[in-house]
Amino acid sequence: MKTFLASCQELAFPSFCLGCQRRLPWRRLPLFCDDCLSGITAISSPRCLCCGAPFATGEDHLCGACLQRDFSFDLARAALAYQPPITGLISALKFQGQLSGLASLAALARASRGFQELSAPDLILPVPLHPQRLRERGYNQALLLARACFPERRALIHPGVLLRHRATVPQTALSGTLRRKNLSGAFSLIQPHMVNNRKILLVDDVFTTGSTVDVCARILSRAGAARVEIFTLAKTF
Repeated sequence: MKTFLASCQELAFPSFCLGCQRRLPWRRLPLFCDDCLSGITAISSPRCLCCGAPFATGEDHLCGACLQRDFSFDLARAALAYQPPITGLISALKFQGQLSGLASLAALARASRGFQELSAPDLILPVPLHPQRLRERGYNQALLLARACFPERRALIHPGVLLRHRATVPQTALSGTLRRKNLSGAFSLIQPHMVNNRKILLVDDVFTTGSTVDVCARILSRAGAARVEIFTLAKTF
């Protein structure tokens, strides 16, 4: 039974579904009603052995993109499919300064199959923003996601190892080829001694073509990283 204090808290500070704004009779995470939660797709098998792209049927195998392209990372896993209501929450997090959904998104991520398949990292690196964009936004959403998804490993999170020193055109509307060209020379490694012979986990919000994380992974691998894995909150397909 609910305590009197808990009941008073629910009356004074009601919870609302992050997807449809329906009032919820609970405060537990994730804050979604049953209808919205049933519409969220957690990525699991069958999927690509490398980038984690989901397949409709069959067994795990390499997707066409990974067969044609030599990625620099060893493994990429995403928690959720990039579709509503997740798309709206990520957009609100990135561009509107709305952080209220962060804890619920992290709860979904930590419960995902992809999260469970990650190796134990020596270092967790959020994909960096350009300093100008960081000043405009006030925070790096990849860093917030890393801290929310890996609270027990916060000591391993180092946002100052990779630097994004060239401002780039937003990747959203670019093709895979243009994305790679857009990112050429955009990142550099500031503290290479921290990377050598370490297992690195790169964290970002969305995996689309993999161009951004692949550029970062290539830099880390060339600096001697023993293994580079990618974890993103969502993946397009």
